[in-house]
Amino acid sequence: MDPRDTAPDSWELEEDAEAPATSAALPCAFAALNVNAKPFVPNLNAPVFVPTSIQSTAAGMPPSDGTPDPVGSSMEVAQTVAPVENGSSEADMAADDETWELNDEPGGGGGGGGQEDPAATGDCPPYADSQEDEMIMEEEEEEIPMPKVAPSTPDAPKKEHVNVVFIGHVDAGKSTIGGQIMYLTGMVEKRTLEKYEREAKEKNRETWYLSWALDTNQEERDKGKTVEVGRAYFETEKKHFTILDAPGHKSFVPNMIGGASQADLAVLVISARKGEFETGFEKGGQTREHAMLAKTAGVKHLIVLVNKMDDPTVNWSLDRYEECKEKLVPFLKKVGFNPKKDIYFMPCSGLTGANLKEPVPECPWYTGLPFIPHLDSLPNFTRSINGPVRLPIVDKYKDMGTVILGKLESGTISKAQQLVMMPNRHIVEVLSLLSDEVETDDAGPGENLKMRLKGIEEEEILPGFILCSPDNLCHTGRTFDAQIVIIEHKSIICPGYNAVLHLHTCIEEVQISALICMVDKKTGEKSKTRPRFVKQVQVCIARFRAAGVICMETFKDFPQMGRFTLRDEGKTIAIGKVLKLVPEKD
Repeated sequence: MDPRDTAPDSWELEEDAEAPATSAALPCAFAALNVNAKPFVPNLNAPVFVPTSIQSTAAGMPPSDGTPDPVGSSMEVAQTVAPVENGSSEADMAADDETWELNDEPGGGGGGGGQEDPAATGDCPPYADSQEDEMIMEEEEEEIPMPKVAPSTPDAPKKEHVNVVFIGHVDAGKSTIGGQIMYLTGMVEKRTLEKYEREAKEKNRETWYLSWALDTNQEERDKGKTVEVGRAYFETEKKHFTILDAPGHKSFVPNMIGGASQADLAVLVISARKGEFETGFEKGGQTREHAMLAKTAGVKHLIVLVNKMDDPTVNWSLDRYEECKEKLVPFLKKVGFNPKKDIYFMPCSGLTGANLKEPVPECPWYTGLPFIPHLDSLPNFTRSINGPVRLPIVDKYKDMGTVILGKLESGTISKAQQLVMMPNRHIVEVLSLLSDEVETDDAGPGENLKMRLKGIEEEEILPGFILCSPDNLCHTGRTFDAQIVIIEHKSIICPGYNAVLHLHTCIEEVQISALICMVDKKTGEKSKTRPRFVKQVQVCIARFRAAGVICMETFKDFPQMGRFTLRDEGKTIAIGKVLKLVPEKD
């Protein structure tokens, strides 16, 4: 047996045996070094490494990447290369090195790959170790991340960031429209969607495949119901949009409130299919509740997408479209939207993508812009760039440190900035900043951020905490006065009544400790006497006491952190705004 084929007793012995040969060959190896060579770039299309055991069968095969062979037979040698320990000749090794260089640059001449290598002619042994090269290549390949969005060039002006929440009754088609938009704007590849379609077909759910782009959870896919707020993003010519796909089921309304509190713009999806619109809109349907909650969460603009217009029961009928519109407008007006300025209706089909990007020939009566161009043409939102930093935390987790998610409501944040986490007053430092999965150095208001923080543990943060600038902290407390409108409650509400408060991203149990006065809906006048109770559709000012300390501001100073919803027994009982913070008695 060839002594080189056996494993050595120890590495020292092996090295000592080869030492004289190596030292003799050193000057020759240095002479062959090309000082002007280009830096090594791993070639991802390089021929596959074939072990010596199957050398004979692979010897005659053409190169795997299909390019013309620049160095003739040396390519074949490169395909059948084995490491030095396995007994390959030194000339093979040199040829291997040469082909790597040539493979990287198809021109062949550039960085010294085209020069004649003394090692290849057998004058002196080569100096590179192919195994090390392969290890480096593998590491390099693993490290290349696949960005979902091509990072924008530094010189390009920053696009306005808009958060869009999709709301509406369960099964209206919110996730499907979100998935279709992502496909139309190129955020999801056709191949991925085809895979989803195959998987959905296997489960006899062919029409669900588009929603799987946003419903990534297995439970959500099996039941066809969104549970958590799905996140995705897409870009148009002028704007960068974050999609917040809210759940429609009444059991998950608290999640929907969290999604709506981050949005600038709401898209209310309603189904035009006979029976489905009526179910969503009648009492107890989520179309009403979601529209009201979106308004309470601070959404000013509402686009109503009348979905499933391609359904056989509808067939792009103008009468059905107008019928849905007539029923919705009075309710949306009552909630507080201005039909002329704040609401925009449009027909569409989420499954086929009709009227989302391109106009539809079947629908000649609709003359407005399709959905995506309409979003792009919206006027810019006013943001408080110079205001104090306010970032309500939506979620947190551990990933090489403490990571938090949230929407920056005002101010700007940059890397290495010192901030304070309220209400616990932890001083934290921003280690890294991601806006929609793309790393940036600074972020402005309206952006959905993912931040890695230093100086705080993940267990010490709760959703509803707020990141503030150290020189301007937000207010915290347990007792506050607020004006509330009772929307739906069967019996009367008296002092001592408990409910769940949803304020920005914070969820806390509160108790009405006192009713201060009634407010006349039309004139706004306050009653002189204290009411003993309030009932449905009445407006009153009451004093609330929370179970724990919460971060809030008065509605007048900072509307996003001063409006709230009260819920009880799975229903929205009241909406309100914070008027005054009551300092704690010592």
